[in-house]
Amino acid sequence: MTLDTLLESRDRRAAHQRKLLEEWPASTLVCITVQLPGPIKRDSRSLLIGGAGMAALLDKFGSVLQHVQVKDLETGYEAYLIVPLPAALVKKMTSEIEETHPIGRLMDIDVITSEGPLDRAAIGLPPRRCLLCDNEARYCMRAKTHTPEELWARINHLIKTYLTNEL
Repeated sequence: MTLDTLLESRDRRAAHQRKLLEEWPASTLVCITVQLPGPIKRDSRSLLIGGAGMAALLDKFGSVLQHVQVKDLETGYEAYLIVPLPAALVKKMTSEIEETHPIGRLMDIDVITSEGPLDRAAIGLPPRRCLLCDNEARYCMRAKTHTPEELWARINHLIKTYLTNEL
């Protein structure tokens, strides 16, 4: 997977988000993707993480959902949900999934309004922490503090633990 392919995918995702917000102007958009390091963005692990995240979102919002769309792309798992609830409430609920689900740390659940994405600070939460240390995740990602092997070892451990407990 090339950087250009990933950037094009991000642009398509943003355009699709704008389209959905235009179609559902009074609602909140939830977009889930999977956070995995390296060039491979679609494999059995990413599909497992995306599916688990989608199940958690359906559990939280299933009774009020106005629209759901899942995309299984070579550039990764993407899902879009339209929820008729205030964005701050939706962000609190999705942040809870990211924090408490056994593999929630591997999910990137964005809450988007016509004004743009709602960040964790807007609801009084600190930035997400790194999988391996107490630093902010974005700091370690940009500084490449940890090797891909260290990250994959932690990711594989989280997935294995999740699968073991699900059986």
